[in-house]
Amino acid sequence: MKAFVVLTPLYNHIHDDIVKAEELIRELQDFVKKGTGPYKYPRAIEFVKELPKTVSGKIRRVELRAREWAGHTKDGTQKSKL
Repeated sequence: MKAFVVLTPLYNHIHDDIVKAEELIRELQDFVKKGTGPYKYPRAIEFVKELPKTVSGKIRRVELRAREWAGHTKDGTQKSKL
């Protein structure tokens, strides 16, 4: 499972700092593990500036899935960057 997270202005500096981003990812994963079952936490977290939304304000999950799978082949393996 992957989570797309929009950061508040207080945390926007994390987009440029890999070490702080990794720390925040661990904190978020630990927080979710405490609130839900330990098997339900997101294995991957991506920080985004904004989420794609419909005119009525609903999150367009289809676009998030398409963006996630754009770098993969049909069998689910990562595309080569050559």
